[in-house]
Amino acid sequence: MFKERVLTALVLAPLMIIGIFFLPLKEFAIFIAAIATIGAWEWANIAGYQKNWSRILYAFVVFACLYVSARFLREYEEYLIYYLAAGTLWWVVAFALVKQYPGGTDVWAARPVRALLGLCVLVPMWVGFMHLKQQPHSSLLIVYVMLIVWGADTGAYFAGKKWGNTKLAPHVSPGKSWAGFWGGLVTTLLVALVFGACIHTWVQPMDLHDAWRLLAITVITMVISVLGDLVESMMKRHRGIKDSSSLLPGHGGVLDRIDSMAAAVPVFAFFMLILDWGLAG
Repeated sequence: MFKERVLTALVLAPLMIIGIFFLPLKEFAIFIAAIATIGAWEWANIAGYQKNWSRILYAFVVFACLYVSARFLREYEEYLIYYLAAGTLWWVVAFALVKQYPGGTDVWAARPVRALLGLCVLVPMWVGFMHLKQQPHSSLLIVYVMLIVWGADTGAYFAGKKWGNTKLAPHVSPGKSWAGFWGGLVTTLLVALVFGACIHTWVQPMDLHDAWRLLAITVITMVISVLGDLVESMMKRHRGIKDSSSLLPGHGGVLDRIDSMAAAVPVFAFFMLILDWGLAG
């Protein structure tokens, strides 16, 4: 499995680098929409739709929602904040669902409800990516969100391995611990400090107010990224499957790779807007 994971990563990493740094806005929108659509095909299975035609139909519905969102926001850009606010609010609801599990499943166990929750995950992710892509130094911002997620995962892995006795959500993901959470938070804070110093040195001066806003956005994004992973784990556990699919050898499915990013991106974009933080052009 290790060899498969490495080989898959060696293929995926250049694709992501090309997508983030070299694709213009329209092509980037299609690139992220393709990832979201594949994720939708996997989510349909998580929601309980096992027949291939129903999974393809659900993926088409999600793609259509992305297309409609793109056309709508192109005409009414002022509604962007409401899209991102709704996407952020969903993760507040998701926290309550994770906290109650295995109780509370009667609220979301029906297949149509789980299908609707997939829209709550995938559409705001795409909208968040589009907002970041249109910002000055967009590639830097997108990479930073990825570093937040990767920092949280890496710190959680090492801290959890060494001190992870108290489980974070034992009914949802027995492998996650509170030590891992705090380790991920510390790692993410270090990432924020390094990123802030680099921005201050090479991009634009940052005063104390800017630094605090960046730190607040980073911490909130990190916490929500952990929740993104837990929500997918909860849905898969309820469905009785280990991976969202087997599309990525050694990694499971696309959703297994983007679950944390799907949570982090819209939340990061939303708090950039409401805290009025960004990089100057």
